[in-house]
Amino acid sequence: MKITTALAAGLGGIGAISAACLTYATTIELNAFHLRRVTVAVLPPKAESVRVLHLSDLHLLGSQTRKIAWVRALADLEPHFVVNTGDNVAEAAALHDLAHALSPLAGVPGVFVFGSNDYHSARPINPVKYFHPSHPTHVQANLPTAALALTLEGLGWADAEQRRLQFRLEGTTIEVRGCGDHHAELDDYPVVAGPISPEVDLLMGVTHSPYRAVLDQMTLDGAGLILCGHTHGGQVCLPGGRALTTNCDLPASAAKGLSRHRVGEMETALHVSAGLGTSPYAPYRFCCPPEATLLTLTARPDRD
Repeated sequence: MKITTALAAGLGGIGAISAACLTYATTIELNAFHLRRVTVAVLPPKAESVRVLHLSDLHLLGSQTRKIAWVRALADLEPHFVVNTGDNVAEAAALHDLAHALSPLAGVPGVFVFGSNDYHSARPINPVKYFHPSHPTHVQANLPTAALALTLEGLGWADAEQRRLQFRLEGTTIEVRGCGDHHAELDDYPVVAGPISPEVDLLMGVTHSPYRAVLDQMTLDGAGLILCGHTHGGQVCLPGGRALTTNCDLPASAAKGLSRHRVGEMETALHVSAGLGTSPYAPYRFCCPPEATLLTLTARPDRD
């Protein structure tokens, strides 16, 4: 009898802890927006610093007023450049709200690429799926993707998918080489592949999902920095932030933040944003707060 009572008490305790964790994940951490600050030395020696605001995976719903207000305040960081790596809205009706959230950044130079959820709205999915090897998935579009592109272009940002674009920022020439979402089978990196132009000081690769198929090619072409999203940082992590899954073929250690991606003797700085949202069918985060990142690009040491 005592054993049965103790077991029942133990199970009840586990249930209470689980309920508390779920409440925290769905009501507190989901809205605990965080600014990650990263410094990465990728510019030529003696170059002026460049501030890059990296936004990803907003999965915006019109009802998310706290997220909208937080994103609007990011303009106070006065970035020199904005990179949006996709999955902007969770429903077509949120397009107007997205424009409102991003409008304070209008006029700041920037680029964007799309993720699968810029083409189709989220669907219910078994979370266990994310613990199996992730493979590209063909998408059936049902979102106003063309209108979304016009909204972002209206801010002064350029569509970078399958394009090579040059920007002069604080005296440094940066080439942005964008690629479509590999997870949605929309990538075609060979269109933009090739050596860096002589006048370019930094090659920046931009794509939504950080699959090696694209990252490896960008690295071999000499990219000094690659920016991606898609992983949600793992979304549900162990205490300390260790991701349990990445929803791609990156290791868990590279699920969010800055890491090094190596291919043979070549390597690049890789920044993966944990993103600002979730699928509306999985509205929770645990030990992985929603985030945007301010990357400060600085000069490499002068070895002369």
